This record gives sequence, structure tokens and C-alpha cells, in this order.
Amino acid sequence: MAEALNGLKRTNMCGDLRESHISNTITVMGWVQRKRNLGGLVFIDLRDRTGILQLVFGEEINKEAFEKADKVKPEYCLAVTGELVKRQSPNENLPTGLVEVKGENIKILSESETPPIYIKEGLDAAENIRLKYRYLDLRRPDMQKIFMIRSKTTKVVRDFLDENGFLEIETPMLTKSTPEGARDYLVPSRNYPGMFYALPQSPQLFKQLLMVSGYDKYFQLARCFRDEDLRANRQPEFTQIDIEMSFVEEDDVMAINEALIKKVFKEVVNEDVKLPIRRMKYKEAMSKYGSDKPDIRFGMEINDITSVVKDSEFVVFKSAIENGGSVRAIKVENAADMGRKKLDKFGEFVKTYRAKGLAWIACKEDGIKSPMAKFFNEQQMQEILDKVEAKTGDLVLIVADKDSITLQSLGALRLHVAKELEILKDNKEFNFVWITEFPLFDYSEEENRYIAAHHPFTMPMDEDLQYLESDPGRVRAKAYDIVLNGEELGGGSIRIHSSELQETMLKVLGFTQEKAWERFGFLLEAFKFGPPPHGGLAFGLDRMIMFLAGTDNIKDVIAFPKNQNAYCPMSEAPNMVDDKQLKELGITKAEVK
Repeated sequence: MAEALNGLKRTNMCGDLRESHISNTITVMGWVQRKRNLGGLVFIDLRDRTGILQLVFGEEINKEAFEKADKVKPEYCLAVTGELVKRQSPNENLPTGLVEVKGENIKILSESETPPIYIKEGLDAAENIRLKYRYLDLRRPDMQKIFMIRSKTTKVVRDFLDENGFLEIETPMLTKSTPEGARDYLVPSRNYPGMFYALPQSPQLFKQLLMVSGYDKYFQLARCFRDEDLRANRQPEFTQIDIEMSFVEEDDVMAINEALIKKVFKEVVNEDVKLPIRRMKYKEAMSKYGSDKPDIRFGMEINDITSVVKDSEFVVFKSAIENGGSVRAIKVENAADMGRKKLDKFGEFVKTYRAKGLAWIACKEDGIKSPMAKFFNEQQMQEILDKVEAKTGDLVLIVADKDSITLQSLGALRLHVAKELEILKDNKEFNFVWITEFPLFDYSEEENRYIAAHHPFTMPMDEDLQYLESDPGRVRAKAYDIVLNGEELGGGSIRIHSSELQETMLKVLGFTQEKAWERFGFLLEAFKFGPPPHGGLAFGLDRMIMFLAGTDNIKDVIAFPKNQNAYCPMSEAPNMVDDKQLKELGITKAEVK
């Protein structure tokens, strides 16, 4: 039977009580972690979000409370009042392990059925079960620690930006669909039958308009929505720390965000981030690491060995070079004894990135071993090893193909090998790097046109403006990403603030003038009224919390996430709606096949 509080107030949180509180009469409230009946005594471990506290009930303390305590079960919700005393059997593993409460009064605030999942740290349960009973999953101490970290992080962010003159301003959730990127989530309008709002993929256009409005330092913890096929660490709705500034260049934006990173990591996890953060151009990142978000905590850099093997008669290398490609390699230190079975698996791995195969050289104590050795004399083989600085005990892995395939496959193989060999197993460092000078455009073979590599509002680099229409693939962007341990933590750019240049940019992207104004007319119109130079950056808050909390699963840091099919097992969303609702919106259901 559930009891009411009837004016009873909690005096302390369970995890806060220490020896200094002994002799105080306290009231704690929380959930039963476990109960033990030792004959004349009942012990209850009571849990709230701050920790666990032992309660003891006895017939000699209060018979009524003792009898009621003996009836409780795990996850019952209790309020208990009593004197805090020194614990008879201390538990050094608990922060509260030197004290306990002599239970003089107990209220059973609500009872609980046997939970379908254990409320404990390190729960090993199927993800869909955890998501179905998310309200129980969130009771677990390790999950509650994550959300305390998230709360602290957002407070530090807000405090820092406020201290630096930024204004927190909200932008609309119901906005115009301007598809140029991921799919929009659409919301039908009852007042305008047949028309739709879109949920924002980001506040991009609105924050630029705020710069036009004279709010020269804006930020927002912005909810964003993208209707994409989900990958491991992607959710249909997520949160950005969205920042925009006027009268700035790249260095200004990067400097304030470096300071923000330093503040957050110091205050939340006591980690000192050394400034300034290293910068690396996009071309260097791709050529050395095969990725625009390189993990630079370990070496294994990609080496171009084309010049060394260009005269080779090895048909795999020769064919790739003749077709305008390259031959590149990575060196894996102390891996020469790797088994043939694992090397064959690496060969299959690179094929998933369209590489035709993998060549290798093992520098063993008794000489060089390689399936391609018969195509090279001793001097040629040594030249390859010298190029990659391989020594006895090292393994060299080689791919020959088009540059894009060679770099992508070796970049992915580099990470795969590091994981297989547990190179980063005990590496707890936070290694930041800025990636700069991205291409402004990517070419889409599927659409047979250039598409924006970042977004259509990114400013080209001044010296590349002359190529904007004549050679778009040559144009670099005033764009920058902040990468942490091989993951993009945030990205931004200096924006176009000229209506004429913005129209040219959209023209290169395939928009007619009419279509450009139809989609982005409100921005182009605003740019006629003295827009300031401006730029910004958006951090992925969820991804930042993953690093701070030490989890590799984005679902752990979002209170009520969707599963990999963008479905919520708990609330059963999305769901069907009544025909009456659809009729009000002027929508008819298509037959589902």
C-alpha cells in the first residue's frame, strides 16, 4: 500500500552522508537496492542518484518500522527517518560505508514488481530490452553518472559563453524545407492544406539571420533532426552546441572554441587540454591517415611508395600506376609474425572499400617474407622498406588502386589493425586536432553535379574565388572541423555574407536563380541589408558527452533514444494516427505494400 509523504521532507541525499553527520536525525528517500534479514535485524541498502546508504531496522529500535521494513522488496520506493550512527561493520568500498541510519520510521511510498532488468552498474542486457524499459535503465548508477556529466557540461558551456558575451537565442522548430543534405522530417500544416513545415537539420539559416540582425555573438543548445539511415553512433534527433559570431575570421572562431573545450574538459573531467590545438590541412590528413577525421594517437601513417615501385613489373602495381592511381603502404610495428589467416582477413577487409586486394611484406628475423617477393630483387624490396622506415619485426601492408580507393581503404585498415592489435587499449588521452582547408565541393557521380562538401553557405578561400565557376573542384573552403581521437567533435566555417556570391555558389550547385530564391530567398533578401562577415561552429553535444563519460555508445548519453531502426521500443513511436487527425490535415493514407 503506497503511503503519502504528509509533509515529510528529505533532509539529505543518500550518497552525501559521512561521519560528520553522525548523531543527526535525518530523512532519506530512494529505492531499495537490496534487503537482508539477519533474524532480529533487517538491513536495507537505499539508493538515490548520489549513491547508496545502509539502513538498519531492529525490534529494539522500533518494532513497527522493523516489521514494515521486512516486507519491502527491491525497487520499492521508501522514505526513512532515523539517527545517523557509526556503522558496526564498515564497508570501505562505499563512500558512505562508515555510517548507517537506525531506522525509526519508514514509509513505503510505492511498491515495485520484479524489474525486467537488474538495476546495477555494468548491466549486460539486450539493447532493445534496455530501451523498452528505459525508465528503469536510467535508474542504474552508471547511467545516472552520465546524465550528471551531461548536466554539468551544459552548465559549463552556458557559463563560459555567457562570460564571453554570447546571447542564448532559440530558433524555430517548425521551419521551411530547404533540402540540400539529409532528408528533412516533415510536419503537415492544418492551416495550409498540402503544405509542410520541416524540423530543422540545424539552425544554419536562422543563426546567419541573427548575425544580420546585429546579435554578434549567439549560441544555442539546439535540437536537430535528420531523417537518415542510422549508423552505430547516429540518432534521428540530436543536440548541437551551436555558436555563431560576427566580424570574425577562422582564427577567431577557432580560438574561442579552443578555450571552451579547455574549460569543459577541465571542469567536467579534470583534463588539461593543451592550447593551441594542432592544425592539419585536409590534404595532409587524407594523404597521411586516409581520413578527414584522423586518429593521431598512434602512428601507422600512410606512405606513398609509387615512385619506388613505378618501374616494377608486378602487374598489380603497374596497372594501378598506368591508370593514374598510386601504390601506398602502412607500417605495423612488431607485427611481422602475424599469421597468414589474419593477413587474408585484412585483404578481405580492404575489398569492402573497393580495393582489389592487399599486398604485404613481413620483415622477419630470418629474412623478408612476401607473396610479391619474386617480382622484386633484393635492392628494390629494400627501397620499399626504406621508404616506409620498416625494420626487423615490422609488417608492411600495401594497396594499389585509384588514389581515393587507396587512401580510404588504408585509412580504414589502419584503424582496423589498431583495434585488432589493441594498440589503443590502455590509451586514455584526449588528442585533439583541427582539420582545415576542406574542399568546398564534392562531385556526385550519382547526380552528375557538384554538391556542397559542408553546406551551401560556406565561404570559399579568397585565393580560390577565381575558380568558383570555372573549376569548382579546385576551390577550398574556409571550413574547419575539430577532431578528437578519430571522431568529429564539431565543425564550422566562415559564411558567405554577400548576396551576389551566395547566388553564384547556388548556381554552381545547380540551382537556377528562380529555384535559389524559391528555396533561400529570405536569406538572399536579408543579405541586401548590410550583413556582417560572420562564422561559427557547432559541436555535437551527444558525442562530446560520450568522450567525457567514457562510453562508445551514443544511446547511453541520450535519455530516450531510438534504436537502429529509428523506433522507440518504450513509447512505440512512430505510430499510426486516427483517420480524423489525417482528415484535418488533408492527408490520405497510401496502401502499404
